[in-house]
Amino acid sequence: MLTRQSLPRIEDVKAALQRIAPYIHRTPVVQSELLNDLCKARLFFKCENFQKAGAFKSRGAVNAVFELTDEEASHGVATHSSGNHGSALARAASLRGIPAYVVVPSNAKAVKKSAIAAYGGEIIECEPTLAAREAMLATVIAKTGATFVPPYDDARIIAGQGTAALELIEDVPDLDSIIVPVGGGGLLAGTCLVGADKGIDVYGAEPEGAGDAYRSLTSGEHVTSQVPDTIADGLLTTLGILNFEIIKANVEAILLVSDDEIISAMALVWTRLKLVIEPSSAVTLAAVIRYPEYFTGAAVGIILTGGNVDLADLPFNP
Repeated sequence: MLTRQSLPRIEDVKAALQRIAPYIHRTPVVQSELLNDLCKARLFFKCENFQKAGAFKSRGAVNAVFELTDEEASHGVATHSSGNHGSALARAASLRGIPAYVVVPSNAKAVKKSAIAAYGGEIIECEPTLAAREAMLATVIAKTGATFVPPYDDARIIAGQGTAALELIEDVPDLDSIIVPVGGGGLLAGTCLVGADKGIDVYGAEPEGAGDAYRSLTSGEHVTSQVPDTIADGLLTTLGILNFEIIKANVEAILLVSDDEIISAMALVWTRLKLVIEPSSAVTLAAVIRYPEYFTGAAVGIILTGGNVDLADLPFNP
């Protein structure tokens, strides 16, 4: 059984897919001839915006919750999250019949706080700093005895997130590469495990205004602090420790994109694929467009990570 501090392997990703299958959607893969022509590549979009709780985060959360022993689960689970991980964990906890306590920064988007509450999570607000989030979480855990389930720096989370790529290559076995967004790195690390097993190149896409993964990979030193400034609110965190170890050993490159490029790519997905995605999902298509040298002529898997967007606060006119 994996622990939080374990380094996961491809066998753990495969086991996670079996474990979580009854509780998640096997999301579809779609294509667009127009986007294929634009990028001069064959693009296969894995639609995690259709996932339970609206994002890929459900995969890791369900895996982590259902790997807990009865004793670990008995007092519930707790985390800090600006949105998608919190709602995914609340949903996973409800499936197991245990409480979920979610520490949320006061500036989190209303649509994401509403989702946490809708799945039965107890929201505890704090100041919008990492230090405040961690301090409040420690207080909650001391009071409730809940088990901490981190948003990304956790072997069970990494294994669960990797199941999206595992499904993608089962549906499209001739992929040359897969590109995913990177914030804390759970999805990218899990995808790297799958890519290494199948001989598929894996790329991360990251906003220029939150480029810690890029700086970590290019310098070889784990960057653990930054002041992010990007529209991609799901990618504000720095890489986790386990995540960095896996990513630096396996990723081909981290590709940076601007907020303007993210907005343009998001509009393309909305108008050409007719899919509602959030800005953090659009960094991948933005990177494919900006860096043709990596993707021209290739079969490229693109994971659209989530669709939890505030329709009253869009960065473009739909």
